[in-house]
Amino acid sequence: MISLSLFAAFALMTAIAAFAVLWPLSRTRAAQAAREADLAVYRDQLAEIARDAKSGRLPKAEAEAARIEVARRMLAADSARETASTEDPARITRQTTWRRRMAAVFALLFVPVFAVGLYGMLGSPRLPGAPLAERLTAAPDRGDVAILVRRVEEHLQKTPNDGAGYEILAPVYLRMGRPEDAARAYAEAIRILGPSALRHSSRGEALVIASDGLVTADAARAFADALALDPNEPRSAYFLGLAAEQDGRAADAARIWGQLLARTPADAPYRPVVAAALARVGGTAPAAPGVAAPGPGAADVAAAAALSSDERNAMVRGMVDRLAQRLDSAPDDIEGWLRLVRAYGVLGDKDKAAEALKKARATFKDNAEALGRLDAAEKELAAKTGAGEKG
Repeated sequence: MISLSLFAAFALMTAIAAFAVLWPLSRTRAAQAAREADLAVYRDQLAEIARDAKSGRLPKAEAEAARIEVARRMLAADSARETASTEDPARITRQTTWRRRMAAVFALLFVPVFAVGLYGMLGSPRLPGAPLAERLTAAPDRGDVAILVRRVEEHLQKTPNDGAGYEILAPVYLRMGRPEDAARAYAEAIRILGPSALRHSSRGEALVIASDGLVTADAARAFADALALDPNEPRSAYFLGLAAEQDGRAADAARIWGQLLARTPADAPYRPVVAAALARVGGTAPAAPGVAAPGPGAADVAAAAALSSDERNAMVRGMVDRLAQRLDSAPDDIEGWLRLVRAYGVLGDKDKAAEALKKARATFKDNAEALGRLDAAEKELAAKTGAGEKG
């Protein structure tokens, strides 16, 4: 059964709605009274103009102009009154009374009856009430994400050092469209559970989403912290490249994205996104790991031996130039550098081979295995060059 207070509230709202409908219909007499008041004001203005003209305070020309203007307004108001008076007053009264009655019936009877019928068809009048307090204490409903989140939040208020709770809650916040709360939850998880590349990267992404796609300074620090823990963390590398692009540093963005693509598998779902970003800043996508990269290999050089000297040089130099350009945009490819050094050795360009070795060593200065392979390639090149000079 409906409570008395709730019934009174519904009745009051219905009365207010009926009053809002009936009020405009009762303004006919008020409009007529307003027109009569306007005519009285115009008559007073004409009398005042006549007094000022007679006393000499108002020049004759100005008095005549003012009199004409007031008379024009007076005629317009009187014309409106005459138009209203030509109709049958009794008929107007009957029409007005009928309209008011119909409006009252509609407002007081039809609207509530229609609302009750609509609620009976579409609503659930037999469904018991479910206040928030009762829903929070009831058995969990996995379909009500908001209630589940509320329970986890209450749990974290009681046990603020539950890092696992924050780590579970953060991605849920992100899916609910609350990136600021997600970033704060990731920060709490880092504080309690310790830093990790995934936590820093996830926090940075939440900050980017909260800033409508802008990589803020705080987000960039989070991505840098993630890469310090895991240099191959792809999400952080992508967003740092995006930060460089947003700062107007297209060359840095191309370098970061090129290096990321060089170590990204061909079947990685995010590879097309990174490739599109690299193309946007004018970079050239390198071949995926495990896929043969364009450039001269031993078979290419051997096939060139069947050509004339000029044709062979032109073909090999073209392939070498393309490989060198690719390595400039994506230098994190040790196999490409080794092929480039060997190709320069075949062409007899010792200076370019030495320059390529220098660039490769600078790129892989922290990679002992790569430096060892470069040293071996340099010794092999020196041995072939020495043998060629002796011959």
